[in-house]
Amino acid sequence: MFDCVVAEDEELLRTSLLLQLGEVWPGLRIVAECEDGASALEAIAEHKPDVAFLDIRMPGLTGIEVAAALSDVSPRTQVVFVTAYDQYAIDAFEQGAVDYLLKPITRERLQATVQRLQARAAAGRPDPATLDTLLRHLAQRPAEPSTAPPLAWITANSGRETRLIMLDDVAYFRADSKYTVVVTADGESLLRTPLKELLDALDPHQFRQIHRSTIVNLKAVASVVRDDSGKGTLRLKGRSETLPVSVPFMALFRGM
Repeated sequence: MFDCVVAEDEELLRTSLLLQLGEVWPGLRIVAECEDGASALEAIAEHKPDVAFLDIRMPGLTGIEVAAALSDVSPRTQVVFVTAYDQYAIDAFEQGAVDYLLKPITRERLQATVQRLQARAAAGRPDPATLDTLLRHLAQRPAEPSTAPPLAWITANSGRETRLIMLDDVAYFRADSKYTVVVTADGESLLRTPLKELLDALDPHQFRQIHRSTIVNLKAVASVVRDDSGKGTLRLKGRSETLPVSVPFMALFRGM
């Protein structure tokens, strides 16, 4: 029995992939279905699946960023990237032992991928160095122009007052039911936008998810401390509280 995590932010495509997997791989057990990168990383850390199907472009963490963290949280998990046509990425995939599926996914292509995954598992543990090499190759690609510039400011409610908040002044965002709490050095305000939707509009070089319910402004981070269990704690500039970093997300702070 193989365990599997499927991460795809488009519900119809995710449902279609799950149905196809059920047809071509009856022995596969889906342990988690995820619609964003943060949920996928946490699910992989929890379940340690044999294989993960990762959409490359997801809100928050991309499939590539999730895969880059696997050496710390689940090194034995085989990765299959799901992608729209991108010749640069496909050229890289063809060079290594990492699989990819091109949208729309055909039954024949999925069957071939399943056969390779099963053969690789029978041969022994996958080589994590192959995935690391691929990820470094993909990281060297030129940055794609954004269709819209990242947000520079937001409006949020503080009591009866509506405040204009510059994003550079935000320390972190915290999920609160279907809304989001905006925390600055001056206090807290309420943003009527779910955390998941907010992720798409933030600059990924400045804001980083450290927990399923928390996004931090890297400019507001004073230090990162890892304890013996692998969990992390962020100390902030201008705020007395500390922020916990769940174990899977500590892999994203290797360079700090």
